[in-house]
Amino acid sequence: MLENIRLSFKGIWSHKMRSFLTMLGIIIGIAAIIAIVSTIKGTNEQIKENLIGAGDNTVKIALSQGDWAYEMSGEGIPAGVPVIDEDVLKQVKQIDHVENASLYLSSQDYDGVYYLNTSLAGGYVIGTDQNYFDTCNYVIQRGRGFTERDFSEFRKVALLDQDSADTLFQGEDPLGKTIEIKKEPYIVIGIVAKSKKFEPVINSMEDYYTYSQISSGKVYVPDATWPIIYRFDEPQNLVIKVDSTDYMAVAGKAGANILNARLSTSDETLKYQAEDLLKQAKEIQDLSKSTNNMLIWIAGISLIVGGIGVMNIMLVSVTERTQEIGLKKAIGARKSNILGQFLTEAAVLTSLGGVLGVVTGIVLAEAISRLSEMPVSISIPAAMVSVLFSMLIGIVFGMLPSYKAANLDPIDALRRE
Repeated sequence: MLENIRLSFKGIWSHKMRSFLTMLGIIIGIAAIIAIVSTIKGTNEQIKENLIGAGDNTVKIALSQGDWAYEMSGEGIPAGVPVIDEDVLKQVKQIDHVENASLYLSSQDYDGVYYLNTSLAGGYVIGTDQNYFDTCNYVIQRGRGFTERDFSEFRKVALLDQDSADTLFQGEDPLGKTIEIKKEPYIVIGIVAKSKKFEPVINSMEDYYTYSQISSGKVYVPDATWPIIYRFDEPQNLVIKVDSTDYMAVAGKAGANILNARLSTSDETLKYQAEDLLKQAKEIQDLSKSTNNMLIWIAGISLIVGGIGVMNIMLVSVTERTQEIGLKKAIGARKSNILGQFLTEAAVLTSLGGVLGVVTGIVLAEAISRLSEMPVSISIPAAMVSVLFSMLIGIVFGMLPSYKAANLDPIDALRRE
């Protein structure tokens, strides 16, 4: 075997240009596949990171009606939907892999938040409990956070994120200023931000609509003051923090089951549902992958073309080396020796093409990433499989020339010039 490999490299080196042109189809095919797979993997990781939010591992559980979020009709909490108390929160926190849990209320207002004449159009007003910011990995950048007395004394104080602060105050210092939420005055006491900076990558209008809520301005108020703003109570939402993204869906479903077990409403469509971000990510990934799989098949055609080129050159090589084959047979070489030599030569040729194709594919993927700002992630398993597949192509397409060489009659072979 080692001798066959040595002879293969010697033959390739003695016909460098012909060998390179023979490998070119393999190189192009493997490079295209590596570049496409790297782009798919990078895009999928970006989608998952965008939806999940850069690792804060939180799952939101909200009341829904059918497949849609429950819409308030102005009559308060629906009959049969009890308040989520501390005992329920304790049950939720005991779910496997759940690190923390908090309650919150949320409303998107298109003209409800003002500072002087400036409106926070499309921003969110969120009523939080005392534990909310710890659960969702927020930190106080400036000012102070909510205290126990803010809740117990129904103080009308607010925290802003940076987007809402920039929109409302446009460079002014917001601390100590008064904003209006549904015409109720609230004093800004602090600016909050995620402990880990995260900005989703927007490459299309679909991405914009998918991630628009992430970048919308938010105003946080103590949940005790919520009825002051909106004049009625609303169903509470639950957010849970999980120790790993792998358990988000399971923990979210378990939390929803605990809340649904307490419902006593006659409306069977009314239930709590967990926001399954991993499922959303998978659906988007599958849509992207189905398109890119077609590109992989197209790139695979060039591998077949490259295999045909290898077979053609190997047939030429057999013809050129007829006397060599005849001489080897005359001194005792068996068919299996000749077959092994030519199969090894074909496999080495295509394997070299595979290795060069992988290197070219990685360079191509990085170039695409820099030019188009698309994320890429090099797949080591894909690179290994590509090299093995290129070797298989050499064996398959080298079989006919090798079989022809092994079956040459030594007398006829030596007679040829």
